[in-house]
Amino acid sequence: MREKLKVLLLFSSPYNHPRGYDYKAEFADPEDMYTENDVYQALKAVGYEVSLLGVNNTILPLFEEIKDRRPDVIFNLVEVYDNQSYLEKNMVALLEMVGIPFTGATSDNVFICNNKGLNKQILSFHRIKTPRFYAFYRGRRVWLPKRLRLPVIVKPLCEEASRGISQASIAENEEAFLERVRFIHENMRLDAIAEEYVEGRELYVTVIGQKRLTVLPPRELKFGELAEDARIATYKAKWDDQYREKWGIKSVYAGKLAGGVEKEIVDVCKRAYRALNIQSYLRFDIRVSPDGKVYIIEPNANPCIAKIDEVAQSAMKVGISYEQLIKKIVTLALHKN
Repeated sequence: MREKLKVLLLFSSPYNHPRGYDYKAEFADPEDMYTENDVYQALKAVGYEVSLLGVNNTILPLFEEIKDRRPDVIFNLVEVYDNQSYLEKNMVALLEMVGIPFTGATSDNVFICNNKGLNKQILSFHRIKTPRFYAFYRGRRVWLPKRLRLPVIVKPLCEEASRGISQASIAENEEAFLERVRFIHENMRLDAIAEEYVEGRELYVTVIGQKRLTVLPPRELKFGELAEDARIATYKAKWDDQYREKWGIKSVYAGKLAGGVEKEIVDVCKRAYRALNIQSYLRFDIRVSPDGKVYIIEPNANPCIAKIDEVAQSAMKVGISYEQLIKKIVTLALHKN
């Protein structure tokens, strides 16, 4: 009888727990580790032998787990280490060093995708449309470049999940622009990026695969009753349920697109996926302008794969069950170059 594939489900934890901790309480809370629970249940349903390990601010339990019960593959859901999101790439680099196949992006992928300026430079080199932008590093002069047309969106250069993005991020004039860059530098202690606002529909497109790529149907963020000049994916628009309900903001399957635009989206996202050298799965945040131009706003390595989120919902639209999606991600990890 063939042995079950041994999978270590590795994820971020706000606390240090001993190895063997079952996380039942956390997984049972719909506001807590719902993604981890979704993946855990799917891995078991597929028939894998699954171990759980949460990491907070020590990697010693990971080394002990690998030494005592070396898995065949690590399902990586780590997003922060010691409450620092920039250390996500370091955790991936550690997995690369231990030599066990793992799911999702490489450390290079994570680094490039998290740096909004760097990935835009790569995409622009490959003639893939992105908003015009300029990066502003702490400790250097800040000014409004003539080549940037207002309004612009001012964001942290290397953050995820729309952290640091609010309605105040929209700068309509030079004063607001300088004030927001200063806020990110001084209050968040992060470098900043300013990119031109692209009017249009906000879509989320998932690409999965290695040599043969699958582009899943786009999801769309509907901004409800927000004013036309305030329609950006702020942190509240993505994660604050009360704010979303107040303004009627919701994520849905994308409605009808103008002739040829859907094919253009597929082509652009495949080209961008290959330009960034992704071999797992990735979600692109894109804007489609009123004249049908497709702009990559940013790539998201290791995007959320909870059942209720964009990746899984897009997969379901084309008949890929959640269990099939999770199995596909594991299979890609086992065949990664």
